Amino acid sequence: MSVAKNLASVRDRITRAGGDPDEITIVAVTKGFGPEVCKQALEAGLRELGENRVQEALEKMGQVQGGEWHLIGHLQTNKVRLAARRFALIQSIDSQHLVQALARADPAQRVLVEVNVAREPQKSGVDPDKAAALIDEAAKALQLRGLMAMGPTSGDPKPAFTELKTMRDAAQERLGISLPILSMGMSSDFEDAVRAGSTMLRLGSVLFGPRP
Repeated sequence: MSVAKNLASVRDRITRAGGDPDEITIVAVTKGFGPEVCKQALEAGLRELGENRVQEALEKMGQVQGGEWHLIGHLQTNKVRLAARRFALIQSIDSQHLVQALARADPAQRVLVEVNVAREPQKSGVDPDKAAALIDEAAKALQLRGLMAMGPTSGDPKPAFTELKTMRDAAQERLGISLPILSMGMSSDFEDAVRAGSTMLRLGSVLFGPRP
C-alpha cells in the first residue's frame, strides 16, 4: 500500500471532477487502522485524521504526533468531557442536548452540525426539517464552522449534497456569519460531492484499502 500514490490519484480525480485539490481538505479516515497507518498518512502530507470513536482516537493521539484529529462518528453525551478540547473539529453535532453538553465542557470547541440529508434512519444527523434550529443553537453556543452529511447508501447522492450546500448558504445569510466547511463526500461518492461544492472530504478505503 502506498498512501502517497493513492493520494496523488485522489487529487487527480478531484481535479477531473472540477475541484481544486489545494482548496479541498482531505480528512484521512483512520478508524479501524493502527497507529502505523496514521503515521503513513502524515508522511504522505495528510494533516487531518478522522476517527469514529472517542476512546480509539485518544489511544492513537498518545502514539501519533503531528496530526490534527477530527471526530466524525456519533458523539454520545457521556463522552463529551473526554472529547472536548481533544479534537480540532467535532463533525457530528446532531442534537440540542449535545450542543448544550459540549458548550458546558468547552464553548470554544469547533464543530459541524451533521444533517441526515440522506433521510435514512440508520444514519445519524439531525432531521433536515429541524436542522435550521440546531444550526442557530450551535452558532450561539459553540464555534460553528459548517455542516456535515453522509450521502445515501444507494442511488444518486447529488440531490442530498446539493441540499446540504443550500442549507449552509441559507444559514450564512440568516446568521450573518461565515460557515466555510461543507464536509461531504467519502470514498464511494467524493467526486459527486466535489461537483456539489464540498470543501472537506472524509476518505478511508480509497487511501488505505479495506479495513483489517
